[in-house]
Amino acid sequence: MTHDRVHAQEPTHHRERWSVGVVSTIREQDGHCIVTVNPEAGGSVELVVTLAVRELFVSRLEIGDEGSPVGEQVWFRKYGGQS
Repeated sequence: MTHDRVHAQEPTHHRERWSVGVVSTIREQDGHCIVTVNPEAGGSVELVVTLAVRELFVSRLEIGDEGSPVGEQVWFRKYGGQS
């Protein structure tokens, strides 16, 4: 399975390849993490990432140990290009 990409902080390289959005939901499904993001341009995008990527990007958000990533800004890329 090919996975999408998500970062808690603005990427330092190839910034034009990334979209900015706000996390609206995050859930597990079939051993993966589904992150729904609302891009600045409108609409919603579902990103499929590994559980390890979820742990990494959530740990880098400034939400504290009990905080939720919902409502937080992230940078993302759908597999195969920009969303």
